[in-house]
Amino acid sequence: MRFDAPLREAVFRERLNRFLALASIDGEPHFVHVANSGRLRELLVPGVPIWLAPRVGIQRKTRYDLALVALDGGLASADARLPSPLIAEAIQAGRLEAFAGYTEVGREFTFGESRIDLLLRGEGAPCLLETKSVTLVEDGLALFPDSPTLRGAKHLRSLMAAKAVDYRAAVVFVIQRADARCFAPNDGADSFFGGMLREAAGAGVEVHAYGCTIALDEIRLAGPLPIHL
Repeated sequence: MRFDAPLREAVFRERLNRFLALASIDGEPHFVHVANSGRLRELLVPGVPIWLAPRVGIQRKTRYDLALVALDGGLASADARLPSPLIAEAIQAGRLEAFAGYTEVGREFTFGESRIDLLLRGEGAPCLLETKSVTLVEDGLALFPDSPTLRGAKHLRSLMAAKAVDYRAAVVFVIQRADARCFAPNDGADSFFGGMLREAAGAGVEVHAYGCTIALDEIRLAGPLPIHL
């Protein structure tokens, strides 16, 4: 998936609240929208180079969204909205073997108490698919979440309910950086979510994880990663 417009290089200064940060562009301060409710402490370090996506709109309070953050030897995407369109794009292009045979990709399907990211239709049973953005990686191990997530647990309950009435159900963790070698639930941050993920897997909900390759003009889904539950 290519970025809509060229990104603007900047320097991260501080996070003011969950969705607002302060950055410097050519030495001038600018407020930046952060489309990610995670803590991102491993990424948002004062002085780190970042890249911003220009945005326009009459209701916007900022001119930029935070897009990418520099890592040692690479980049990380900080936009938690991207996993769903990345997965949808890969499925429609026939690049995800695990979801081969699906020809229709619907967005934001309500089931039970949740709005699930994708509803896939095609060969076999329809599939409810929820995506999760992962940015925390420690020594090659990608971890989710980086802070407690009641919403994430609610999604897992809905996927289990869907599986019980003959839907195919899956949760896909998209690691938005290229240095992960495997994935696991982050029990240190939210043991309840980790327990729910193991329960969901035991009930037949599929658990997948994929890395990403990231450049200044494009982010693409990479190959599947091993999962340790």
